[in-house]
Amino acid sequence: MLIESIWPDLAPARSIQCLNTLVHGLKTQFADALGGQPPVVHEQSQYVLNLAAGLRVDALEFESAVDAGDRLLSAGETTAAIRTFEHAVLLYRGDLTSGPDISALLESERLRAVCLTALARLADAHFELSNYEQALSYAIRLLGIDPCREDAHRMAMRSYVRLGARAQALRQFITCRQILAYEFEATPEPATEELFALIRVDPGGV
Repeated sequence: MLIESIWPDLAPARSIQCLNTLVHGLKTQFADALGGQPPVVHEQSQYVLNLAAGLRVDALEFESAVDAGDRLLSAGETTAAIRTFEHAVLLYRGDLTSGPDISALLESERLRAVCLTALARLADAHFELSNYEQALSYAIRLLGIDPCREDAHRMAMRSYVRLGARAQALRQFITCRQILAYEFEATPEPATEELFALIRVDPGGV
């Protein structure tokens, strides 16, 4: 329970009193911003955020934007999808702080995966529109979070080729291979090997 997490050493009656005091303080602090509405309300024996009052939660807005971007992309509205995904990734400021509860760690990892998917969507969409510098930028940003993502390495390789940097594309493959060997004692996927071979012999076919 919330009160047990915040005040583990207090008696139940005292911790409930502290929680009520905290909630009252939040209402006072946010009164002007929310037009007098409380930021937290009591519903069905529990406190919940008062989203109806206009309170915004970045994690919820982030997921909503990613979902909207996916819908736009499915509808063929690539440019609008890019704007929506870009808004989403701006909301993601890094992994959630995880506590001793395993559910917090799982939620942090889930949101991280959603962000990585959004970055991959952005890279793919920009590449489709021949915005190769932007595609490369998002691929590199994705790799900064998860350097083992081979789809991002392949996107970087393709983008480098389209930008006339064939040697850098080949070096990207070497980097990918070294990371996989170090992290997992694994080799690149066939698709990555095939792209490397194509870049070596026929970069114009990329």
